[in-house]
Amino acid sequence: MLHRNRVARIALLAFWLSLVGAVTLALLPHPPHVPELNDKAQHMLAFGTMALLGAFAFPRFPRVHLAERLSFLGALVEVLQAIPALHRDCDIRDWIADTLAIIAVLVLLQVLKLPRRKR
Repeated sequence: MLHRNRVARIALLAFWLSLVGAVTLALLPHPPHVPELNDKAQHMLAFGTMALLGAFAFPRFPRVHLAERLSFLGALVEVLQAIPALHRDCDIRDWIADTLAIIAVLVLLQVLKLPRRKR
């Protein structure tokens, strides 16, 4: 039980750090360029990571609700990127990539039965 609580605390910290980092990078007018990954891969990596960390950070929270909220965050980021001062592009395909990554990770965790819910 102690190990499970420690994992949840580490996952919780990592989840919030990744969420803040992803939103910050998404809203920077000139984010750092990662030549190895295209835009959709960056979106999928960010939101897949948040889904994974969120599942471990909030093991009692229904996964469908986690998916819903992370997908909403992805949509919100795209809407905010439409602000002209940011010089970013609002692209529904980015939101779709976010949502597909979230669903893929959470389905995989469900199939593997990870993390196990505390009773």
